[in-house]
Amino acid sequence: MSFWEVTLTLLDGFKVTCGLFFLTLLFALPLGLLICFGTMSKFKPLRFVMKTIVWIVRGIPLMLQLFIFVYVPGMLFSITVPDLNLLLFGNEIHISSKFVLSVVAFSINYACYFSEIYRGGIESISKGQYEAGQVLGMTKSQVFFKIVLIQVIKRIVPPISNEVITLVKDTALIRSVAIVEIVMSAELLMAKTLIWPLFYTGVFYLVFVGVLTVLFNKLEKKLDYFKA
Repeated sequence: MSFWEVTLTLLDGFKVTCGLFFLTLLFALPLGLLICFGTMSKFKPLRFVMKTIVWIVRGIPLMLQLFIFVYVPGMLFSITVPDLNLLLFGNEIHISSKFVLSVVAFSINYACYFSEIYRGGIESISKGQYEAGQVLGMTKSQVFFKIVLIQVIKRIVPPISNEVITLVKDTALIRSVAIVEIVMSAELLMAKTLIWPLFYTGVFYLVFVGVLTVLFNKLEKKLDYFKA
């Protein structure tokens, strides 16, 4: 196979990688905020349940969680998730049930990590700022959204960026449940005695991570006006 043919084959796998990446962020970022509010709740039963979930998810390897979500429902409860056929821009896109369940597993896993980052950012804001806002006649929600949240965003961008970059590389784990992403595409090419495509996949990851790094650096610079 020529270099161009290999590149096109890897690009097909990279589309799956990007799909998992963006869908995970789409669901994990807001879900992490909800989990964060749960772990910080004054209602003790809810706080206990949320903290237990976070502890379990963060304590079990992501690959094992993939196996649980993809295989356990069908093996133990005979629950099957149907494949999806979506019409996008006039083209029909087939999405396997394994991919859907992988998105669920990744979203819950990263939501738990994001929730701890959110919690750390919120708790890093001094109580004096809450009190100052209330003295000015602001409600608790106004204090949070107009004073606290903006500062929290500034403080959580670096750790969030680290998790996002880690997510790029973790997407390769879906090959363990027989989903053909970029690394598995390279492995299939290796069956044709082509070893170099496996190393070539590193270029795709480096470019993707490079773009994300530039974007996060620009975001951090825009938030520099909060620097003391």
